[in-house]
Amino acid sequence: MARPLYFALIMLSLIWGGSFFFIKILLPDYGPWVIAFLRSIFGLATISAMMLILRKPFAIRNIHWLQMAVMALVNTAIPWAFIGFSEMRLTSAVASVLNSTTPLWTLAVGVLFFHVVAGRRQWLGMGVAFIGIIVLLGVSKASIVSVDGFGLACMLAATLCYAFGSHLSKKLSEGLSMYQVAFGTLLCATLGSGVMAAATEDVSLVPLASPTTLGAVIGLGVFGSGFAYILFYFMVQKGSPQFAISVTYLVPVSAIIWGFTLLHEPISWRLVAGLVFILGGVYLTNKSGARAARLSKTGGKSYEI
Repeated sequence: MARPLYFALIMLSLIWGGSFFFIKILLPDYGPWVIAFLRSIFGLATISAMMLILRKPFAIRNIHWLQMAVMALVNTAIPWAFIGFSEMRLTSAVASVLNSTTPLWTLAVGVLFFHVVAGRRQWLGMGVAFIGIIVLLGVSKASIVSVDGFGLACMLAATLCYAFGSHLSKKLSEGLSMYQVAFGTLLCATLGSGVMAAATEDVSLVPLASPTTLGAVIGLGVFGSGFAYILFYFMVQKGSPQFAISVTYLVPVSAIIWGFTLLHEPISWRLVAGLVFILGGVYLTNKSGARAARLSKTGGKSYEI
């Protein structure tokens, strides 16, 4: 994997590290579908502005909108709403732990439905990184038993959506720039989540008068969706879905780093040990994935989608 891909991975983890925190801030004022809508529309405005400033072509006619809508719903609108429903019942820490299982689901979905061939080293890397998450957040038998069932189901449903969505984004975004994919995804997500929000929840702009609420929406939409999706689709197109989705391993680490920087929270031994396991697992997994990709180009049996 090239250095720009790892740089994008770190940057995206830092941006998404605050997502669970922002969602918690917004839940007292908005329902999950409204949060997904606000996140989508602020992200859409951001990517549109970036494309105009950088003079990137929208080329709307080149986008297959039915396929784009399916990808946007599966990989964006629906999982974002599921995360909101989940955080109504779970703490941000538990939600981030469950979210970090996304790469495992992505690998499993790839093997079952997208003809991805996984080697022992790739599975080992996944296992090592997952151990890092457990060490990092101190997941114990008692904490797992205490998890709310509905919240658990919603968060796992979100990770499964991400797993399918990451593979679909690789297949359905061929021939499009990462800017076009991000624009199309956020446009369709805005429409889909907007319809669900209008049909099921109260939509009001009054809470946005609060600087805290507005700041959370900007953090979640402008950075967590607009800039973040450029980075995500860059990694999907230039790397692989498995590499892009491995950012979920680093998100809990990023969240703790933000806590230390902004809230002066201490860095424990769990952070250091967990970080070593996580980065080691990501390295093992994607080094194996890179080898598989090279085999595919030379006619080998193993390949990445």
